[in-house]
Amino acid sequence: MKYVVVLCDGMADYPVPALGGKTPMMCAKKPNIDRLAKTAEVGLVRTVAEGLKPGSDVANMSVMGFDPKKYYTGRSPLEAVSIGVKLSDDDVTLRCNLVTLSDEEAYEDKTMVDYSAGDISTAEAREIIKSVQEFFGNEIYTYYGGVSYRHCLVVHGGTTELGSMTPPHDISGRVVGEYLSKSENAAPLIDMMKRSYDFLMKHPVNIERMKRGEKPANSIWLWGEGKKPGLPLFEDLFGKTGAVISAVDLLKGIAICSGMSTPEVEGATGYIDTNFEGKAEAAVKELQSGKDMVYIHLEAPDECGHRNEPGNKVRSIELIDQRVLPIVLEELEKYDDYKVMILPDHPTPIVTKTHAADPVPYLIYQKSKPQAGVDTINEETAKATGIFVDDGPSLMPHFLND
Repeated sequence: MKYVVVLCDGMADYPVPALGGKTPMMCAKKPNIDRLAKTAEVGLVRTVAEGLKPGSDVANMSVMGFDPKKYYTGRSPLEAVSIGVKLSDDDVTLRCNLVTLSDEEAYEDKTMVDYSAGDISTAEAREIIKSVQEFFGNEIYTYYGGVSYRHCLVVHGGTTELGSMTPPHDISGRVVGEYLSKSENAAPLIDMMKRSYDFLMKHPVNIERMKRGEKPANSIWLWGEGKKPGLPLFEDLFGKTGAVISAVDLLKGIAICSGMSTPEVEGATGYIDTNFEGKAEAAVKELQSGKDMVYIHLEAPDECGHRNEPGNKVRSIELIDQRVLPIVLEELEKYDDYKVMILPDHPTPIVTKTHAADPVPYLIYQKSKPQAGVDTINEETAKATGIFVDDGPSLMPHFLND
């Protein structure tokens, strides 16, 4: 038996005016996914428990079968593990975004123009983070380069009691002042964010980006604080070996902490231009190498939701259907039996441009056990089945064992 999870990050949505009151899942042409849905278990699952924030960290841990209420210690520590940072028990990590802010004189009056600094390239970002480390780094603060706009700060001997350190993708287009933590513990971090603006506006990488008409990475933005994670091994928990295919450090960190492999995929960007076939082929190789379960994480729908790109969000779902599913399903047909689970981790509604905690549609297809499903899967058809999994972390053992 082989198991494949196709995790379409942020795919679920609310009705979108630009799409005629339909959701992207309703509009997308997804014949491969819908073919599976016709003879699959289809329902809704609550991936974000009440009281938890609807981040990809909490939601993906839940889908993978790790109860966030028990194991979650913050987002950034998982990302830090992925980029090779060795954490001590007294270290506190924070995600360090490179963002684009508007040009008002006072930092508090600036607007969050772009939480990803125009999808800055990893090569450019590494140069900037190296300079940030030279400018701010000392025996307390160490900055580490990640991928594109996503980087890491380690505060040695730090605290997680920092007040509200707001994710930048939650405040796109908003003035940032009211979203800066007022906690005394956070004051040194907010000070670095403010000081970074003048410093980074003069950085050679940003000067060249502005000459080309591109957005400058003109501020660091710190958030997602946490401490060293302690996840159990996936194989110990479920008796199955696993692999995670993702362009995102967060997902790789969860995998590394739980003993799953994380093959690199050239050209995997986390956006609509990602190497979809490369991800599918990496999954096939992991199955062929003997892995029981492969978790293919596709970030593109989430990014399109954050960017208010309804057309691209529809297209991202179609690309997953066209360029990932055929390769994976062709390989799976070589086995006597297999199961496929397809779902988002959480909604990323176009109308809000940020994550939501609503239950999400899922399907579980098993080759040897077809059942009555739905003609096409979306938020409404999944709800109409009456199947509802209230405890998100219970979905993985159901998928693997039932």
